[in-house]
Amino acid sequence: MAENMIEIKNLYKKYKNSDEFSVNDISLNINKDEIYGILGPNGAGKTTLISMLSGLIKPTSGTFTINGLSPQKEGFKIRQIIGIVPQEYALYPTLTAKENLMFFGSLYGLKHSQLKKVIDESLEIMGLSKFANKQVGQFSGGMKRRCNLIAGTLHNPKVLFLDEPTVGVDVQSKKAIIDYLLDLNKQGTCIIYTSHHLSEAEEFCTKIAIIDHGKIHAVGTPEELVNRVASAENLEDVFISLTGKELRDVVV
Repeated sequence: MAENMIEIKNLYKKYKNSDEFSVNDISLNINKDEIYGILGPNGAGKTTLISMLSGLIKPTSGTFTINGLSPQKEGFKIRQIIGIVPQEYALYPTLTAKENLMFFGSLYGLKHSQLKKVIDESLEIMGLSKFANKQVGQFSGGMKRRCNLIAGTLHNPKVLFLDEPTVGVDVQSKKAIIDYLLDLNKQGTCIIYTSHHLSEAEEFCTKIAIIDHGKIHAVGTPEELVNRVASAENLEDVFISLTGKELRDVVV
């Protein structure tokens, strides 16, 4: 099997009625054991790129493969080996945590006995066992984030796409999420992750691509990126140097 879990070649995306490409000629190779950070300002194209790779939207042009599989010919096989954890909660607020997870696990085709075991173990790891039978709508933001992550990883995916997985959470929830992801990666899951938290990405990611206006501006390990920019002391300095200081407010 190839070392590259994901290979992206000349990927473009232009939305209808838009004058600019949201993703503009991106090419990347992502190793199978990587924790790969996709970093950029608001509107840089991060979510669009993740959405294409996870099959939620189609590229305007260009190609990519996941685990050697083509989305045009083998989309069903790709969907079986990927997990998606969106920034918005993919949970039903009137269902309990366990009911939500049983529902999502059934979509992955997991058998009831296997699914129950995985759910119980995951809730315990995430500190949610005593809330398993509480409605998710009663959860704090950090609890919802943790439950959201479990829902996307019940089937032990080969590739996990994460869009801002720690946004708006407390320190304890953030640590629980990062530890959970590090353990998944050690077990063989390739992680592709977007975030605004540069210090978190610097510690968490094995490799990083910085994108802006749909284009890649730099790729490397956190240490390589810091060393590449004169006077940079950390990833935040690199980010500002490559993307500028102006505010990037986006109205949807």
